Amino acid sequence: MPYFINKLKQRIAYKRVKGRGIGIIFIHGLNSDMNGKKALIIEKYAKKYNLSFVRFDCRGHGKSFGKFEDFVISDWKQDLDDIIDNLTSGPQILIGSSMGGWLMMLAARSRYSRIKGMIGLAAAPDCDNDLYKSLTKKNKNEIKKYGKTRYTLHGFSYTLKKKFFTQAKKFRILNKQFKYNKPLILIHGLKDEVVSRKTPEKIMKNVSSKNIKVIYLKNGDHRLSKKEDLKIIQQSIKLIL
Repeated sequence: MPYFINKLKQRIAYKRVKGRGIGIIFIHGLNSDMNGKKALIIEKYAKKYNLSFVRFDCRGHGKSFGKFEDFVISDWKQDLDDIIDNLTSGPQILIGSSMGGWLMMLAARSRYSRIKGMIGLAAAPDCDNDLYKSLTKKNKNEIKKYGKTRYTLHGFSYTLKKKFFTQAKKFRILNKQFKYNKPLILIHGLKDEVVSRKTPEKIMKNVSSKNIKVIYLKNGDHRLSKKEDLKIIQQSIKLIL
């Protein structure tokens, strides 16, 4: 397993495919990793068409350094910036899954000149707000009293710290116009029980680009890993290319 060592001497696990021309970067979601079905299918697509491709684990996820609860949105944004700066060259298509969709939009600000286009898979910018609302009263009281809580949702269980929520507010992007004038494709399943179907509409309303395409999949859920979902993802990559 190759690792990128950041300025803090912390390891970020990644897998890379070397190709030509425009590259692709896959960004996983909250409490996920780079080994999901979507990432692997996109990697296969990149190999088939001789495209450069990178998938990686944000710190606190997968095989990268640290524990999940010790990191916040700005850390994961920095991880993506580091990947763009050190493991890629030329224009990139960013593909962000769930929280990864938030990170890709932040990267579109910090690394605008490097971005060819973006594809959001159940993209969840500003997801800290909905996540906090989903906490039980007990969870919220524990955060206030102890600064952290153990949270379980859809079979996943992890520790959330107060700093995750307080710091995330500084990086919200849907509270004002988001200046971005390149291709953006948002793919969202109508059976998604994690991210609201209204989220793509909010993104479309706030992003300045006129080159935005929203694709709703009738039978798609939050994972967007069914055969038809994966086909649409590949078609979206081809469209931006």
